[in-house]
Amino acid sequence: MNRWRDIPQRSDLLLQYLIDIQQRDSCISTESIQKLSTELAIPAAQIKSVIEFYSFLHTTPRGHFNILFSDNITDQMAGSRALMRQLCQQLNVRQGDPRADGRVTVDTTSCTGMCDQGPALLINNFPITRLDSKRIELIAQLIEQDTPLEQWPAEFFEINDNVHRADILLTHNTEDGDALRALLEEGAETLLQRIGDAELRGRGGAGFKTATKWRLCKQADAAQRIVVCNADEGEPGTFKDRVLLQSYAAQVIEGMTLCAGIIGASKGFIYLRGEYRYLLDSLEKELQRRRDAKLLGNNILDQQGFNFNIEIHLGAGAYICGEESALLESLAGHRGIPQKRPPFPVTRGYLGLPTVVNNVETLMTACQIASHGSDWFTDKGTRQSAGTKLLSISGDCQQPGIYEYPMGTSVSDILIDCGADGPQAVQIAGAAGQTLCHREFKRKIAIEDASTGGSFMVFNRHRDMLDMVQNFAHFFAHESCGFCTPCRVGSTLISNLVDKLYTSHATQNDLRDIERIALVMRHASHCGLGTTASNHILDTFNNFPDAYQRRLRSTEYTPAFDLDLAVCEARAITGRDDDDAHIVCPPQEGFKP
Repeated sequence: MNRWRDIPQRSDLLLQYLIDIQQRDSCISTESIQKLSTELAIPAAQIKSVIEFYSFLHTTPRGHFNILFSDNITDQMAGSRALMRQLCQQLNVRQGDPRADGRVTVDTTSCTGMCDQGPALLINNFPITRLDSKRIELIAQLIEQDTPLEQWPAEFFEINDNVHRADILLTHNTEDGDALRALLEEGAETLLQRIGDAELRGRGGAGFKTATKWRLCKQADAAQRIVVCNADEGEPGTFKDRVLLQSYAAQVIEGMTLCAGIIGASKGFIYLRGEYRYLLDSLEKELQRRRDAKLLGNNILDQQGFNFNIEIHLGAGAYICGEESALLESLAGHRGIPQKRPPFPVTRGYLGLPTVVNNVETLMTACQIASHGSDWFTDKGTRQSAGTKLLSISGDCQQPGIYEYPMGTSVSDILIDCGADGPQAVQIAGAAGQTLCHREFKRKIAIEDASTGGSFMVFNRHRDMLDMVQNFAHFFAHESCGFCTPCRVGSTLISNLVDKLYTSHATQNDLRDIERIALVMRHASHCGLGTTASNHILDTFNNFPDAYQRRLRSTEYTPAFDLDLAVCEARAITGRDDDDAHIVCPPQEGFKP
């Protein structure tokens, strides 16, 4: 708990305490749970439920080295599965099981946000990228020698920005304090109107008008307001916010402070996804630098009463916490369960206080609009989608990385720029987004057309699209928070049916079941995760039907339970494998599902 040593014990910091204990001890013991329960006056059962919710928290030891390979589809395409098998073999460890000597555990995680330089892994929550067989061999040696991470080769932990195309956002940088001085000189209403005139919409994907959100929060009747930077960039294939936090953090933080000055907030949070823990120290240093420069803290720029400070809270491996109401629950130390709306966060958010939650890119853009004016922004883009958009491009292209384009740029132009060779599909806006086939490459990135939070995953003509479908199906089954039945049950059913299809045991009836379940999830789920989790299924049904049809069995009906397979263990025990030891199911003549 060293990061919070000067702060009185707070129940809303429960998740942060648990993360610190996990990092220190490789697990959260019963003794630690009881100690927290006493100190924070929180029931031990509630603390255990929080631990169970987050995939980075464990009650059993993970060892000195906890290794998680990124299992996103682009990492798989780059060979991550084979590299993980190599490491497991060299360390003599089974995936997911801590080794008997307590030194190491090797497993997978959904996506590390390093798709432009994968395959990647996390080791004790610090990323290593550009994995190959040689690096895996060296990693195994370092682990067997019990070499502390700080003595590992520095190049292992180098994370590149990989910016291949920059436009106004990444080139027209502001000087420290420009946006805040404009606020003090021109007033909050003028700056809010400027952001409104710029038609800035949220850059996380939802596209809600930023000025409207800020105004609603400002008008809420409350003595205190909150600003939250949503840096829980968990959507597979997305990594633009990682680059902004790594190289443009000053402008992101100034955007938060600008928002605070406009709406009258005194407290802010950066909710940093656990996979980006490596950025924590540099962000803390940037916050302190700004406090020392009178750009943060009390009496900012010597303006009496302009007080605003920021805490960084870490996530712990829960994709659902990218949804703003789930993020606010997590920020308060709870399980990240999405909440019904209304009330909306702008009137009742963090701990019941009016709260603005904005994406990293949105806050940086607001900072620049305050400095450069609304015309600077609206000169780019379309009538309904002003400005530029940052794209995280990965997969089958020669130059994966960050690209900034004016809104309204066509998908085909983007594919040419990144060196996509013979693309058959692009998954935009992450696993929850749209799957575009070649017939749709003339579409444009814009709110009114192909809307995206910033992810482009490219698949060439040699890829089996069912690989992507299976990866995403497993992802959503794993990441469902479990709150509502349509998502909790539906995502698992779809995952199982896709596996059945993948192994060529499915029939047309199974495809009909998949489609029915996907539509139920879309229309009946509690939050956006469930309503969008089946998008890739329904899109690929329409755009890539052959990927499904060629995997089907010729029969119309196949039992979901394989009775013969169920008795294989008995055959092994008895040493029998003759014909009489097998069960042959009679054909289901006349059966109509």
